[in-house]
Amino acid sequence: MAKREAKGRRLIKILIVVGLLILLFGGGGRMILAGGAKSLNLGDRLLGDGDGATLQVAGQPYGPGPRNMLNIWVPTGTQKTDRLPVIVWLYGGGWYSGARDDYGFAGRAFAKQGFVVVIPDYRIVPEGHWPDFLQDSAAAVAWTEKHIAAYGGDPGRIALAGHSAGAYNAVMLTLDPQWMAGAGSDASAIRGVAALAGPYDFLPFEKGGRADVAMGDIRPAERTQPIQFVRADAPPLWLGHGTADTVVRVRNSQNLAAAMHKVGGAATLRTYEGLSHNDLVMALTGPLAYKGPILAEATDFLRGATARRLPPAS
Repeated sequence: MAKREAKGRRLIKILIVVGLLILLFGGGGRMILAGGAKSLNLGDRLLGDGDGATLQVAGQPYGPGPRNMLNIWVPTGTQKTDRLPVIVWLYGGGWYSGARDDYGFAGRAFAKQGFVVVIPDYRIVPEGHWPDFLQDSAAAVAWTEKHIAAYGGDPGRIALAGHSAGAYNAVMLTLDPQWMAGAGSDASAIRGVAALAGPYDFLPFEKGGRADVAMGDIRPAERTQPIQFVRADAPPLWLGHGTADTVVRVRNSQNLAAAMHKVGGAATLRTYEGLSHNDLVMALTGPLAYKGPILAEATDFLRGATARRLPPAS
């Protein structure tokens, strides 16, 4: 009986894998994407290289709220005495959706590159609005700085990474020191940011759009725009964006990079010809890595950023 059940489970897994292969490489990638990050994570887990990354902690509280929980991925074999560089990954979803468990593919991708990866949930619409998601993101980074040494991470080598709304959160925490200060830390704890397809200069809000609902009541509205907080002493930014992005236009990254350069700050702009908004995050998965060298190039930046310490922000 047990052998029959095991055989049945193997058959189900084989059928799932075959179905995903047909969808991914038979022109059905959009169907996978329609299932969101959960489908991407499933495809990566079943079709990707499963070796090299381990989910060390799932559901660790970093604050009092029901969404103040995080997961920690580590390179397989990491010891508590190790001092590996750390990435806090902030997922997208338009401040409306997202769940840390669905972004295991990001945790696996960066952990295989030698990073301890922290993936927090944060408050989203309708329970959360601006600045709730910024305060939660800052609290998660502050928790990481305080506790990550117990998981083999180096609290002095923390970088941020994120996609879309998560890239917005990461860049805001990095450029505007008030958020990390409010969490009992300092923006200098952030060694750099690899931001994918983020909105940084998106006024005026589209009436009734996601940004309008999430932050449209804030006055002045400029307080919500990362580009308003560029400064020469900010941690370095790596801004990746697809030229075919119709969700968050590439000019967001172009404008932010130009503004940083104007004040003497460090920003690297990398545009990917023909890639869409979601192509950049899809490329972090094993089966869809062919879409572009996003993981390799972001990782190169993050390794460099976490190799040095920045002075305290003014």
